[in-house]
Amino acid sequence: MQVRIGVQNVPKEIVVETDQSADEVQEALAGALAEPRGVFVLKDRRSGRVVVPAERVGYLEIAEDERRGVGFGTQYA
Repeated sequence: MQVRIGVQNVPKEIVVETDQSADEVQEALAGALAEPRGVFVLKDRRSGRVVVPAERVGYLEIAEDERRGVGFGTQYA
């Protein structure tokens, strides 16, 4: 799953590949926003973490992984 995080006052978005489901990502953000000084933590597929102050999250875009075909045969499928 690919997650794009827009952070306030930062011109470039953060793109994270994660194994968490869309519901888990959404619940993590909601939980962080419920805390007075909450921190949004997202686990990366490569065993890393992305940590963002929840109050600075401008938007969150969650997209399913695209399955791309390889070769000419995929045009006719």
